[in-house]
Amino acid sequence: MPHIGIDLGTTNSLISVFENGEPHLIKNSLGTYLTPSIVSLDKDTLLTGDLAKARMVTHPLETAAVFKRTMGADKAYKLGKKQFTAVELSAAVLRSLKEDAQNELKAEISDVVISVPAYFNELQRKAVRSAAKMAGLNPERLINEPTAAALAYGFQSLEEESSFLVFDLGGGTFDVSIMEVFEGVMEVKATSGDAYLGGEDFTAALISDLTTKLSPKQQKKPNLEALTKLAEQVKHGLSEKDSVHINLDTPNLTLDHHISRKDFEELATKLTTRLRRPIDRAMYDSGLSADELEKVILVGGATRMPLIRSLVAKHLRQFPESHIDPDHAVALGAAVQAGLIGKNEALKDVVMTDVSAFTLGIETSREFGNNHRAGYYLPLIERNSVVPVSREETIYPVHPQQTKLEIRVFQGEAPDVASNIFLGKLEVELPRQVDQDLNPATVRFTYDVSGLLEVDVTTHADDKSHSLLIKNLAGEMSDKEISDRLTQLEKLKVHPREDAHNVLLRARIEQCYAMARLGDREQIGEMLHAFDAILTTQNISEISKLSEQISEHLNMFEASYVQ
Repeated sequence: MPHIGIDLGTTNSLISVFENGEPHLIKNSLGTYLTPSIVSLDKDTLLTGDLAKARMVTHPLETAAVFKRTMGADKAYKLGKKQFTAVELSAAVLRSLKEDAQNELKAEISDVVISVPAYFNELQRKAVRSAAKMAGLNPERLINEPTAAALAYGFQSLEEESSFLVFDLGGGTFDVSIMEVFEGVMEVKATSGDAYLGGEDFTAALISDLTTKLSPKQQKKPNLEALTKLAEQVKHGLSEKDSVHINLDTPNLTLDHHISRKDFEELATKLTTRLRRPIDRAMYDSGLSADELEKVILVGGATRMPLIRSLVAKHLRQFPESHIDPDHAVALGAAVQAGLIGKNEALKDVVMTDVSAFTLGIETSREFGNNHRAGYYLPLIERNSVVPVSREETIYPVHPQQTKLEIRVFQGEAPDVASNIFLGKLEVELPRQVDQDLNPATVRFTYDVSGLLEVDVTTHADDKSHSLLIKNLAGEMSDKEISDRLTQLEKLKVHPREDAHNVLLRARIEQCYAMARLGDREQIGEMLHAFDAILTTQNISEISKLSEQISEHLNMFEASYVQ
């Protein structure tokens, strides 16, 4: 069975395999490594990846993106007349990746390691597992994204002792982890992050600014969808040049605007402030200073922005490095983890440890005069504890006549349980007391690398134990629910792989036609007609030749309005 790793990203997703002693990325049906995490419904056909991305401007009501951010939440996405959850949309992306891998490796794919943001809570992690099962995959392990990236880097230099920080800014999430490598052991010292901060937020800042440059009549939803693509081009342009000029003149949208790197930095001030906090928390939890870090590694496509590289260099007082493509590192590391689980011979001397990203604890009450007030948080396993880990605390009932204890388990960092994530509860009967002494009990938490939390409560008076294994959290789909939704999704057609190139190019022509005007629009319309005509001949050689010519023309057209 192949050792498979998956980077299920907010913006793009990748799949990889560990073979011949090292990790390798697997190309999708279009011959690229990055598969956009986008899903679109075309009548009764479910499109994913680049095919779906091409419809974002032309068919925004049938297309969904950035749904990873709502994993574990009760949010529905309406595509046409059908509704989907983030779990179902993610399953569609995972199913596409699975098919690409099976086509490349000529083998069935089942067991996988999937990367998740380090700051995903348990509900979000359970949602990822449900999506994997819905796609016909067995998620053997979820690995934190910065840990996976560190594995990709550390795998190349396991003999060198070092401490380094991984700065992972993806499309929709941000994580930072501090690692130590010594004698073949990779140890996560601390991790922190923000599950709702990523490159998409920087794009949104540009969209907001560009919107203010439009007249009130032009500020319509179709135009705002077109601005999304424009903002992406501006963001990429500012990664290469000090300023860009937008010169757009279409029937519905006119814009002539200059924007510099300095302008962009000012627009993103609040976002860069949010980036600093997780760095400081991780440094504090690790007990290291910036001077003790041998290197700082950048991961995630959003780290290509010069303002991000500048922020990291100034904050940590050293220039960051990224000799592995920032978009590829997490997927490569996930494959290494898959190899570790599969006991691949090339990894027999490698040991990997990780930490709990959040604090785990229980609800308690506090005494105020003659009254007790519940709702307070008692941590048992502190964040950034090395897993597997086991901790215990002794607790007491509020009064001697109390007949049972209700152990309510939470995850989070707030002092009040109302602001933390509820994971589950366990009721424990207390033995009858003959005196007025309080009847104590010991609560033990045991947390393992697979994300399972076992809660054991032992009452001292009779030495009886009660256990709760927290694996079916609120919000997780049952096996039957997954099976039922899978049956419904299978009724939708999935677009054939062999037509993907042609469908994508035709969608791109439509997109450019919508943006063009006058002579440009007429020329692009002729391209569309010519392309449809050549497709009917089924002459692969002629189709390929015309596709190259059209792509060149479209490249020049798109470059003409962002310079």
